[in-house]
Amino acid sequence: MTIKRATIQEQSLIKRLRDGDKVAAREFYALYADYLAGICARYIADEEDQKDVFQDAFVHILTHINDFQYRGNGSLLAWAAKVTVNTSLKFLRTLQRHEFVSLDSDLSDEPEEDDPPVSDIPPDVIQQMLSQLPTGYRTVLNLYVFEGKSHKEIAQLLDIKENSSASQLHRAKNLLAKMIQKYHNDNSSRL
Repeated sequence: MTIKRATIQEQSLIKRLRDGDKVAAREFYALYADYLAGICARYIADEEDQKDVFQDAFVHILTHINDFQYRGNGSLLAWAAKVTVNTSLKFLRTLQRHEFVSLDSDLSDEPEEDDPPVSDIPPDVIQQMLSQLPTGYRTVLNLYVFEGKSHKEIAQLLDIKENSSASQLHRAKNLLAKMIQKYHNDNSSRL
């Protein structure tokens, strides 16, 4: 499909969504639900909570589609992803489930682990590893790695200090590296 055709199709879908077309809502769901649900899963460990947050995000997208400003092909998905991230963060804030560890805690800072190879690990295993991270670690890691936010932006979003964001990221990466190493050790002994 050419970019021009994709752009026209996306603009048509947006117009139909704005007109309240239920078929368009089903098309939007079919096109983007897996991607948006994946975003929820990156932030929220509990599957039932993921479903609730995804549903809230989807409803928000459909009810606020008139607030969306088309900026070219792909901008609808980008906007929907941003809504989903914000809905996930709102959920985490509302439940006050952040597990942010302050820098003055008695957890020792370990040297940063080398990035272990992940290309041979199935995506669902990586997702499971991410869901095992403490909420604060997982949230900062997602914002930094997947959303491209700086520590300053993360600190503002989560109402924490910049150095707490950096510390959370460092600890998340180390914990994830240990999980990946354990996965490799467990699976190499089976060969």
